[in-house]
Amino acid sequence: MAKQKAQQQPRELTALEKLGLRVSAMINSPKAQLDRQVTIHRMDTDPDEAWQAVLDLLMEEDALEVTLNDDGSVTLRWALVGEGDQVVEEGELVAVEGEAPF
Repeated sequence: MAKQKAQQQPRELTALEKLGLRVSAMINSPKAQLDRQVTIHRMDTDPDEAWQAVLDLLMEEDALEVTLNDDGSVTLRWALVGEGDQVVEEGELVAVEGEAPF
């Protein structure tokens, strides 16, 4: 019985995983996707190692332009990647043809 309780408890995320999730959410936000850029900030709770590891991963991405700002923040910019990518202006709706996948 004690084994089952130990297995059911979720493990706590590492600092790197928490930071990665936060940065991912910022990149995937509708405004960032519309602007194709986002500025990320280091929080006081982000350890040096986690921050540097995330920056290293971001800098490895060829599709990202990484700018280190004077205030310690980092601005990420990206362009449209594939032929299927469409530019959508704010407030514009795009009709999608075909059946829904569900």
